[in-house]
Amino acid sequence: MRAALLAAGFTADGLLELLGGPAYSALARSETVPALRATRGGGPLPTLVRLFLLQQSVPASRAAAVLPLDDALADGWLVGEGAADEAGSVRATVDIRPYGGPDGQDWWIVADLGCAVGGAGGIGARHEDVVLGVGGASTTLAGITVRKPVARALDLGTGSGIQALHAAQHATRVTATDVNPRALAFTRLTLALSGAPGADLREGSLFEPVEGEEPYDLIVSNPPFVIAPQAAPAEGDAAGRLTYREGGMSGDDLCRTLVERAGEHLADGGYCQLLANWEHREGEDWQERLRSWVPAGCDAWIVQREVQDIAQYAELWLRDAGDHLAGRDVYEARYAAWLDEFEQRGTTAVGFGWITLRKSGAERPHVQVEEWPHPVEQPLGEEVEGHFARQDFLRDTDDAALLDLHFRLADEVVQEQVGMPGAEDPEHVVLRQNRGMRRASKVDTVGAGFAGVCDGSLPAGRILDAIAQLVGEDPVILRDRTPEAIRLLVGQGFLRPVPDAD
Repeated sequence: MRAALLAAGFTADGLLELLGGPAYSALARSETVPALRATRGGGPLPTLVRLFLLQQSVPASRAAAVLPLDDALADGWLVGEGAADEAGSVRATVDIRPYGGPDGQDWWIVADLGCAVGGAGGIGARHEDVVLGVGGASTTLAGITVRKPVARALDLGTGSGIQALHAAQHATRVTATDVNPRALAFTRLTLALSGAPGADLREGSLFEPVEGEEPYDLIVSNPPFVIAPQAAPAEGDAAGRLTYREGGMSGDDLCRTLVERAGEHLADGGYCQLLANWEHREGEDWQERLRSWVPAGCDAWIVQREVQDIAQYAELWLRDAGDHLAGRDVYEARYAAWLDEFEQRGTTAVGFGWITLRKSGAERPHVQVEEWPHPVEQPLGEEVEGHFARQDFLRDTDDAALLDLHFRLADEVVQEQVGMPGAEDPEHVVLRQNRGMRRASKVDTVGAGFAGVCDGSLPAGRILDAIAQLVGEDPVILRDRTPEAIRLLVGQGFLRPVPDAD
């Protein structure tokens, strides 16, 4: 199968060339009409696109010209409609989606037909143990994951296997778990079809399949984080828990449990990275709630990327399940069930974001919880690793030592001055990153001057002494009040310590 797909050019690049940008983008949204028009002419690549992405039957003769047809039928990739001969036709049983690896590899993700995330028809309308393909959440997690070489990696809740596939490129051994046995079968196909080493596949929930084993250097998870009603469906209502998105626990307990228990399964220096939803509850600080989840001995960086009120959240996931197509009465009843449950727990909104833990063993762990809804530049794995390295540096460096060190302004930083037109001096100065998290930090005149001359040639203390002379300020007072601002700029990546500076 792999050789046949490559020979036909059924790759991410080949797909884009065939369909063109608009149809390619529409297909990512599960809109198929533009792609159907682009594949009317026949040929090997259009045949595969129609079979595996557009859920179309094709003549058996066309399939036989591009695939090992007898083997594909025997192994269940395809099924026949009528006689599988010149007069018959075949259709695919799975979605095989080209996916470009980080180093230009040609990979394929195997999932249920038509189950790319974001489809207008509602994914969950098919069956409870559906296995999703590639979506924005899975590519986001792949992009933020630290990619240094490791011995042992765990993909918890593997789904179609995209995280396991990435991990196989830099981990000696990959274990992939899922409560859904169909997901494990799809992961095996994804890895094999993409030419990756096989993973140790285990069925079970959360950490149950790996209890009592050696810790992991990397744990990744795109878990079933959707906060859905736990009440049993009403009589005559067939709605049930959707395994691919709902973990079966109350509120955000699944994400909390995963975070709280991750520490005991991490090796020293290991990372746990996951996507999560969390509740904003009336009378509670959401940031403090999340800080309380972090296990002892772990540093944490938690970034809230989006917040939805409870009505928006319910509507999003009702549509995802296809409930908006079930009739007005059914839809309104299910909508009310979501709002009832949120009301019972005092939930006012739901946040979505990234959680990264690193097992540092520090007596004073650094836990940073922040809101950053602005665009970032993926991949962010190196930025995540750099974030924790900077926190180590700041934790081990007191203020006196900080002022003796040399710093350099990061290459991608630009300075913006904001003020009224014609004014002699700006109202404030903003330092802005053009890479990574693309942060912006407002600084005062001293901070802007300090950052502007940080080229690694002078220690921080001498730069501050020179600035104090220029602005007529007591250098002792300036040295006392500036380290906090320097720590902020270092922690956010604007300033970088220069190693071994004279």
